[in-house]
Amino acid sequence: MIIKILGTGCPNCKKLEANAKKAVKKLNLNATIEKVEDIQDIMAYGVMSTPALVVDNQVKIMGKVASPSEIEKHIIG
Repeated sequence: MIIKILGTGCPNCKKLEANAKKAVKKLNLNATIEKVEDIQDIMAYGVMSTPALVVDNQVKIMGKVASPSEIEKHIIG
């Protein structure tokens, strides 16, 4: 599983990354978390509002900092 955090490095983007790490740890998953900070790469996902969470190339959340429990729901489907 590949989880991507889309954002330019703002505090909200960093918080979403931290929450994603907490969710992965709680679920005991073998997942890779990547940061995507290049605006062109972010726009390629159709995301116009950051931060955004992408799970296996599907945008799940955009424009807000999701809690670890909300992220868990998107990870496990």
